[in-house]
Amino acid sequence: MPIQQKAYALIGRPVGVSLMDGTGVSGILCSVQGGSIYVIEYLYHTQFATKHYTFNQVRDILPYPQCPQPYTPQPLY
Repeated sequence: MPIQQKAYALIGRPVGVSLMDGTGVSGILCSVQGGSIYVIEYLYHTQFATKHYTFNQVRDILPYPQCPQPYTPQPLY
């Protein structure tokens, strides 16, 4: 599936974005506009930022997997 179609299908979902330079970001995919994706990312403390990446910067966009159901915390050792 082309990356643009994948982006539209994932709007509003938590995603991991693999960038062409080998780095990656994660957050919620907010929108797709003008050849860019807009992702709200956590910075630190109580701060979030919406950042944009052009499609030529993006290698892939992956949805976050579901948590195992039901989640049972593992004991700490």
